Amino acid sequence: MAVDQSRQERAPLLANGFTTVRDLGSARQPLNVALRRAVAEGLVQGPRILAAPNIISPRGGHGDKAPQLSERYGTRIGTVADGVEEIRRQVRDQVGQGADWIKYAGSGGFSSPSDAPDALAYAQDETDALVEAARDAGLPCAAHAFPDESVLRAVRAGVRSVEHGSLATVETLALMARHGVFLVPTLYAAVRMLEQLEQEGSGAGPAGPGLRGLAGEVREGMVRQIGSAVPIAFGTDAGMFPHHENWREFPTLVAHGMTSLRALRAATAVAAELLELPDAGALAPGRAADLVAVDGDPFADIAAMGRVSLVMRQGRIVHRTRPGTAS
Repeated sequence: MAVDQSRQERAPLLANGFTTVRDLGSARQPLNVALRRAVAEGLVQGPRILAAPNIISPRGGHGDKAPQLSERYGTRIGTVADGVEEIRRQVRDQVGQGADWIKYAGSGGFSSPSDAPDALAYAQDETDALVEAARDAGLPCAAHAFPDESVLRAVRAGVRSVEHGSLATVETLALMARHGVFLVPTLYAAVRMLEQLEQEGSGAGPAGPGLRGLAGEVREGMVRQIGSAVPIAFGTDAGMFPHHENWREFPTLVAHGMTSLRALRAATAVAAELLELPDAGALAPGRAADLVAVDGDPFADIAAMGRVSLVMRQGRIVHRTRPGTAS
């Protein structure tokens, strides 16, 4: 069948081989939920989307994107909640907005306006309440967490995945493995941010100096993650960089000690297990018939994952490097 080149250029994720994505939170409105529906209904072309409408955060935390606006104008950008009862209500609001996942900020982050990556956010009782409310609704939780204690709180509460986690200790990573908690290390986003800090000599907002002080620990932690037994799923934290660069997570994983085979499995079989998608992650009868072809041998040169020549989504060719021919 003919490939619609005009439409594929508007779907860079799909054209770069990403046939299913998990979008963990728009800043304010649940735009990812609307996009998920548009893709499912065929109104736009793109990957299958699993969405967490917003990242739930304490006030002054990672997801409180402009706290100064609240003080000055009474307007808040972000989905914020403090205390067990308010957190439960916010989870239920996310469910009502059509969530597939619930995501929360268990710590500060690189792009936080107020707190550094090693700052803790929710206490254990708040974390427990959040994860329990999601579980009651039949939804898994993803925890944005950098410091060891925030990762521990997430694991104790029963999250399904930890995003980033680069300050987690060997012991905590082992605990994650024992509990079957997935790690999504998002190494490319972290490396890119650390390189920018080194080049510019300044950080992002008031957390800048703290970020520079943590750079060595973050770099060590990324190597420690790859060497652990925790199940690692491919994820990129896209939005911190252009979406067409998602593939760069592959060489970044390999540069930190992961084999090419394990990196490819992280983006296929392991990711499908994390997302609980039995039709994805492998080529077999009854599966979704999602297929990606690249120019080169990724086992010999993982950068070949940046040279996608063909993408098939549910048995239909949606991208190839020489458009206009039929199949």
